[in-house]
Amino acid sequence: MAISFDKALGVHPQAMLIRSQRAELIATNIANADTPGYKAKDIDFASALKAARSTQQSGNTMVRTNDKHIGGGTHSMGSSESFRLPNQSDTGDGNSVDIQVERNLYTQNAMEYQASLQFLSGKFKGLNKALGSQG
Repeated sequence: MAISFDKALGVHPQAMLIRSQRAELIATNIANADTPGYKAKDIDFASALKAARSTQQSGNTMVRTNDKHIGGGTHSMGSSESFRLPNQSDTGDGNSVDIQVERNLYTQNAMEYQASLQFLSGKFKGLNKALGSQG
């Protein structure tokens, strides 16, 4: 009997990937806090996760340009990246990064990433225990 990791792990691997991408984006915002004209960006986590779920349920297919190519699929997130609406008025240089907001979002995202990591770790331990009891 084959184990379906998609069913066993659910959407959590995709959630971790989205959280990782979001951490990179927030870090970029922090790095560009003093760059004139830079606009803060973020990933809409709910939209990205919804897209990941629909991709997981429908499956991905890869377009083959030659009959000899191996068929395959991808698991890209289709980033829901967008510009964040600024909380503060324009400071004159066109930069919309609020460093305090970015630090808080980065910390929150890191904690949520760790929670997903711990959840997945528990899932793998359970799978390992189930496979160990078979032998």
